[in-house]
Amino acid sequence: MYPRIVINLPKLVHNAKTVTSFLKARGISCFLVGKVMAGNKKVLSRLASCGFTYLADSRIQNLIRLKTIPLPKALLRIPMPSEVNLLVDWVDLVLVSELETIRKINQRAENRAKIIDIIVMFDLGDLREGIFYKNDYINLIEAILKLSHIRLRGIGTNLTCYGAIIPDTDNMNALVAIKQTIEEKFGIVLDIISGGNSSSFYLVDQLPDAVNNLRIGEAIFLGKETAFGTALLGCYQDVFRLEAEVVEVQDKPSYPIGTMTRNAFGEIPHIADQGKMTRGICAIGKQDVDPVHLTSLDPAIAILGASSDHLLLDCRKKVTVGDKLGFRLDYGGLLQVMTSSYVHKKIMKNE
Repeated sequence: MYPRIVINLPKLVHNAKTVTSFLKARGISCFLVGKVMAGNKKVLSRLASCGFTYLADSRIQNLIRLKTIPLPKALLRIPMPSEVNLLVDWVDLVLVSELETIRKINQRAENRAKIIDIIVMFDLGDLREGIFYKNDYINLIEAILKLSHIRLRGIGTNLTCYGAIIPDTDNMNALVAIKQTIEEKFGIVLDIISGGNSSSFYLVDQLPDAVNNLRIGEAIFLGKETAFGTALLGCYQDVFRLEAEVVEVQDKPSYPIGTMTRNAFGEIPHIADQGKMTRGICAIGKQDVDPVHLTSLDPAIAILGASSDHLLLDCRKKVTVGDKLGFRLDYGGLLQVMTSSYVHKKIMKNE
């Protein structure tokens, strides 16, 4: 059934074990950030025994779907007040930044006779979630420590995802300084100091000793760190392959004919006139994945663009209707196709 995403499970398991072993040898625990799998239980259950301490996702729906996987569950996205009831029922640890939401979690947890662990997030300059590190946070921590059914497990940060600020020794030391201030002020010990995601992987051997956790997704699934896109030694970069079926092959001009306006997505296209070409169409489009996230596995096949349902190709070799063409995806593309119900998921259990 096409289009489909082919998942090489043995290679993925190898990557997971390689990453967790590498981090464990350096005293760093690892959350399995499985959100790119869109709650795929067959894949994530196989990874559960690879050395991770938590199964983490941004969607509570996925954590509920994965409830039988024997790892504690962590909610990555700052929680919505409207999902607090579900959070308390299904989540063990949550990343937080807003006191009023934390108080709502505490109230629900008290009603359910349950303790919820939290990691307070600090924004070290990427300007996504967290308390801005130059602002006062002592009053927040003091208020948290007074709550009866909240346990402050640690602090964390997220870098690169929005502002493209890479982790470095300066911002990691800033996180450690926050840890030290909190511990000295309140006479407590923070168990988890979470230094970011796969973009922190390149810095592992230079991380301060106090940073003892990373939340890892892309390094496992695509076999590369994300600060510079460097392939990780000993990991596979070809765990996933998108396959789509050719539905049309025609010789046509390369430049549209007539008065050009906006396309179906409100964009004014910029198309180069390359003369006559053999244009192919595969049955997959922007409803499933934006073509900017795809790379053709065949150098003789170039991606021109896409509409909602059609992927347009420049075919510099013989292609016929019914052929199956392969594409590599980046993290954004993998997230999209795994989320699309129109893309079949094919799991290879053997090499």
